[in-house]
Amino acid sequence: MIALSLAEIAAVVGGQTHDIPDPSVQVTGPVVRDSREVVPGSLFAAFVGERVDGHDFAPQVVKAGAVAVLASRPVGVPAIVVEDVQNALGALARHVVARLGATLVALTGSAGKTSTKDLIAQVLSGKAPTVFTPGSFNNEIGLPLTALTATEETRFLVLEMGARGIGHIRYLTGLTPPRIGVVLNVGTAHIGEFGGREQIAQAKGEIIEGLPEDGAAVLNADDPLVRAMAPRTKAKVILFGESAEADVRAENVRLTDTGQPAFRLHTPSGASDVTMRLYGEHHVSNALAAAAVAHELGMSAEEIATALSGAGSLSRWRMEVTERPDGVTIVNDAYNANPESMRAALRALAAMGKGRRTWAVLGKMAELGDEALAEHDAVGRLAVRLNVSKLVAVGGIEASWLQLGAYNEGSWGEESVHVSDAQAAIDLLRSELRPGDVVLVKASRSVGLEGVAAALLETGAEGEVAAR
Repeated sequence: MIALSLAEIAAVVGGQTHDIPDPSVQVTGPVVRDSREVVPGSLFAAFVGERVDGHDFAPQVVKAGAVAVLASRPVGVPAIVVEDVQNALGALARHVVARLGATLVALTGSAGKTSTKDLIAQVLSGKAPTVFTPGSFNNEIGLPLTALTATEETRFLVLEMGARGIGHIRYLTGLTPPRIGVVLNVGTAHIGEFGGREQIAQAKGEIIEGLPEDGAAVLNADDPLVRAMAPRTKAKVILFGESAEADVRAENVRLTDTGQPAFRLHTPSGASDVTMRLYGEHHVSNALAAAAVAHELGMSAEEIATALSGAGSLSRWRMEVTERPDGVTIVNDAYNANPESMRAALRALAAMGKGRRTWAVLGKMAELGDEALAEHDAVGRLAVRLNVSKLVAVGGIEASWLQLGAYNEGSWGEESVHVSDAQAAIDLLRSELRPGDVVLVKASRSVGLEGVAAALLETGAEGEVAAR
């Protein structure tokens, strides 16, 4: 964070100093909420959780080097006491961002946010110092914590914004007002909470409503609900996609033999070829969004194409591809799942597995509400249409819908199986995998299928899959 004295921070957040002998002492390290992340010069934000109260760690974090604690009550060590720690954190982020002078890029969408954020960050990092959201740290706590990691040298700040209801993104843009707002797509993720795709579109579009006139709204030309957001901003609109009307578009899209996308990138400043290191055709749209942002910030088509071709995956459990010594390939996409990302992952599996046996180890997609049965059934049917060799549906009722969809689509019989939990899936795969097989593992985060991928990658001394 930019250096600020405790007196300055207290004034910004409307707090009272307690047990601080010298208010001129500066916070020079990061603002953290996890006591394990404290380093000398930190400010520790004490949140009260369901099981843990951060205030209880106050003596420990000060001993570890924290300058003070941002707290909702006195804690017996140097502290800035406020009524609401979350609101104070947001106020501090807003103050720091206003002082930075960095260009702030914010993005949202139903699917692909984290992958696209990682692409934008990698492309812009080649141009100037860039700070970006780690993982999917995209809510009312994670976003200000990310913004507060910026320093005087930061020129680009790339922030992912998530929403679970109308007004959430508007609140986040109030904390960290973007100059460039990106909307990737409107899908069915969290549709059970929103109530419909139109409501999701209303929420996602909030990211462009407050853009300045000299800003830019980067919108997906291939998604009608996103394209229809254009009248909601006074900023200029940049369209990306495969549509001929897109300002930044892809032509000659194809997948390599290993399932990696390649295409001809067209921007208003020129064209250049891209071959990505990431897996799956869905990354083309993500790459085009990143290219549109980079073009707006002055990068040439050649510079953008080179950066996109060199970009990798920065976040865990998102299409992580690892080949075992015996030739079995594990595709770990277990961080989360919704219908759009499930379909994209299955298509990537089919492309990667040409001429090989393919396994789709799938579990529940959460928060689909009344659409849950139909969406799980549809994913099971798609696995059959893509000629996936075997579906392993893991878990409860939602998994049974996956398996039933596959069975009804292709009368697979033994080619689709429903198992009770992750361990049962591990046991099945241990006994049936053969060298050269490709295994996709994907479900909503709550299912915990990353454990299946981890178990399959743990090998014993003789190359056999080890017990987890």
